[in-house]
Amino acid sequence: MQRPLDNQHIIEIKPLPSPRTIKTKLPIPDQAAALVVETRDSIRRILHGQDRERLLVIVGPCSIHDPEAAYEYAAKLKPVADALRDRLLLVMRTYFEKPRTTVGWKGLINDPHLDGTCDIATGMELARTILLRINQSGMPCATELLDPISPQYIADLISWTAIGARTTESQTHREMASGVSMPVGFKNGTEGSLQVAVNAMTAARSPHHFVGINVDGQTSIIKTMGNPDRHIVLRGGGGKANYDPEHVAKAEAAVAGEGIARPIMIDCSHDNSSKDYRRQGVVAREVLRQFRDGRQSIMGLMLESNLNPGKQTWKQGIALAHGVSITDGCLGWEETEALLTELADMIVTKPA
Repeated sequence: MQRPLDNQHIIEIKPLPSPRTIKTKLPIPDQAAALVVETRDSIRRILHGQDRERLLVIVGPCSIHDPEAAYEYAAKLKPVADALRDRLLLVMRTYFEKPRTTVGWKGLINDPHLDGTCDIATGMELARTILLRINQSGMPCATELLDPISPQYIADLISWTAIGARTTESQTHREMASGVSMPVGFKNGTEGSLQVAVNAMTAARSPHHFVGINVDGQTSIIKTMGNPDRHIVLRGGGGKANYDPEHVAKAEAAVAGEGIARPIMIDCSHDNSSKDYRRQGVVAREVLRQFRDGRQSIMGLMLESNLNPGKQTWKQGIALAHGVSITDGCLGWEETEALLTELADMIVTKPA
């Protein structure tokens, strides 16, 4: 008898509820939909130079593993966002998918119970539930889109998205970015390569055809028109930072042909902070200094922040401290609030 030719290393293939099923169960209310539309448009105005006074700040947990902590963080961030809205457009990080260099916890969608069971159906529904509640509280949401299937389930609740350093070079993710409905930032490569992000911006501007799913979960041919709202995210790489004026100027020149007025965001974490979360403030202040001194190509920055500072090691069966990251180290809330206020004040005092 001939051996099977496919699925030799597959243990199980389990259908996932369709996007329509989950969206019908968890529909987006008018208030949340209006917030998404308004925030996307505000980001576009910053990106294309119609709003040159404000900076976009993507701020929040490196990853969400505890819904209650995420809701608590959003409740703290909302009044700060309202108070600083004339200078900073704050969008909360709501990251549910985590790329791993080798292995590890892959995020709330993949493993919502943090026990290795990988109950993705529950994770997808939980991610949508969290996004709904945070948007309904008045805080817009940002994420990194990692799995090309996920957008069909949650993209209507996302105001800004990133394509990460490990996937910026991926054709699949460039094609996906060409069709998403929100502005998208491409991070430079893990070793610091700027060109992969530049290439990604160019690719995502163009129309594409690729295989994906439709709202009913059917395998489909997706035809896109290209995304005009793209930019670079400088996050350092290869153990070196790239937020200094020389690197920002280089990035500005590299994407000058894209016709985008403010194409550069700075990630204050990762190699830009030497992987020390406590140095994020140093990076952010330097970015604001450059913006205040006239570097108008800078559109904003990213901060990893949580209720409490640092990070903790996740192990199955071990209780976790409340509001502490289980992935990258984060600033604590008190320092985050003070830093955001300081950055807003720096914008007000920029020279003529």
